[in-house]
Amino acid sequence: MSRRDALRYATAASALAVLSAATGARTPTASAAAPTLIDYAMRQIPAQDIRAAGHSGVINYVSTSRPGSSFGAKPITLPYAKSLVAAGLVIVSNYQYGKPGGTAPSDFTRGYAGGVADARTGWALHTAAGGGQSAPIFFSVDDDIDRETWNRLALPWFRGINSVIGVQRTGIYAGIRPCQWATADGVIGRSRTPGKVWAWQTRSWSNGQIYPGAVLYQRIIDTASNPGPVVGGIRVDVNDVLAQDCGQWNLHP
Repeated sequence: MSRRDALRYATAASALAVLSAATGARTPTASAAAPTLIDYAMRQIPAQDIRAAGHSGVINYVSTSRPGSSFGAKPITLPYAKSLVAAGLVIVSNYQYGKPGGTAPSDFTRGYAGGVADARTGWALHTAAGGGQSAPIFFSVDDDIDRETWNRLALPWFRGINSVIGVQRTGIYAGIRPCQWATADGVIGRSRTPGKVWAWQTRSWSNGQIYPGAVLYQRIIDTASNPGPVVGGIRVDVNDVLAQDCGQWNLHP
């Protein structure tokens, strides 16, 4: 194990203790080295199946399905959120409606006005499901973009989001470079964990590097060629927790 990985897992182990203490959950034996949250869209996975698989919680959508699709886990609902909390699981909010090559364009391409609309939708769905009033929503840049695209499209989109919910409640899901740009441009908030910001970094487009400021790292990405683990009958993505405060609802009432 590299020194970077050793430090990452040490941080994650500390985070798991806080996650468990905050929810009353026991340390999941399957994730003793690193607390993990799963993300998925196909359908709602029963809380007991998530616990049985050894995960500490979920990252769930506060967005609706794209035209022509019907994802059972989009958006998270109040009854489902209550079932997760009752099982001692934590919840983090994510917004993604469009997708590259999908039936709706990538959200970040819609600029400032799109950011305003997306923030309003995301916050309404987040609060309807019982999301914490000071908890962040991670807005997705699910594409490999360059700095020019960031400056021209994504940055105005984030500023539109900021105008509705504020910087402190805004987070980003992206590869390493947009996470860094979002931090430098001041459009995402800060975790209570020192040195950490609301950056949920995906392994994709990150060249094997992990942004030191990230609170979450999407280590396993479910694809047809590399299927993710099965939890509750469906394949999921797996995310390492890199901070004691990763934006979970129960720490942000």
